[in-house]
Amino acid sequence: MPNILIERCFDTIDLLAAEAKSLRLEDIAERLDLPTTAVRRFLSVLCLVGWLEQDSQTGFYRLTLRLAVLAQRLLSATKTPDICQFIVNRLAQDSQELVRVASVQENGLAWIADAQGAKAGLIYEPETTAEVPLQVTADGKAWLATLTTGAAVKAVLKNGFGDPDSHGPNAVQTIEAVLDGLEVTREQGWALAVEEAEPGVVSIAAAIRPNGGLPVGTVSVAGPSLRLSGERILEISRLISIAADDLAAFWPLRHSPYYCNSVRMIAFEPRSAIGS
Repeated sequence: MPNILIERCFDTIDLLAAEAKSLRLEDIAERLDLPTTAVRRFLSVLCLVGWLEQDSQTGFYRLTLRLAVLAQRLLSATKTPDICQFIVNRLAQDSQELVRVASVQENGLAWIADAQGAKAGLIYEPETTAEVPLQVTADGKAWLATLTTGAAVKAVLKNGFGDPDSHGPNAVQTIEAVLDGLEVTREQGWALAVEEAEPGVVSIAAAIRPNGGLPVGTVSVAGPSLRLSGERILEISRLISIAADDLAAFWPLRHSPYYCNSVRMIAFEPRSAIGS
């Protein structure tokens, strides 16, 4: 029973984190498919230990900032943002578009670093989310392409296809279409998503694979389809491949001052990406 309670508590935290808003007791119970009386008990526990808070006027439940604080503390301890940011900034400057890095989690990807390279004209600024939609983003495709077919299918099904209206016009809605796209990604070594996550947006990504092994994350460039097409996509894919190799060279992350200083030196060293 205690193990079940712990599992239900984490299910609740996951639900409220995904929704990023307050929910009624009845809504939480319905989403978790549990009796209201049982849900009320572990909501009280989560409020008691500081993970949730209940609005005194509406009675709705929401996450406190404790989860966000712990996540930031973990990233800070691993030096992930510091190390990634130098390479991300360089790629943003070279591509003149939005650059993001995602880290592999248990069942998918989560954004951990970004930089905006566009200075004028159309500037792509997506909504801030934690999890990366797998089948409609170049990042998701780049990661899925490194998995076995069975593992990729399992990951997609677990994350779900989502509401078609919330994605772009070219969003895939079948496992068969996903697998066909992954074959293309494996052959060319980088992933492409054209108006799949959002209308009018193109993204290109590559997996970060230390020593060519298991992926630890992805790096991507995204921007308006008016700028990202034809030869420009191939040019960006070469820039991304360089960034992915550089990020892979610094993974797993270390904590020594010398290591962090060496990262800064290498990241700022001028490097010709096109034609090198």
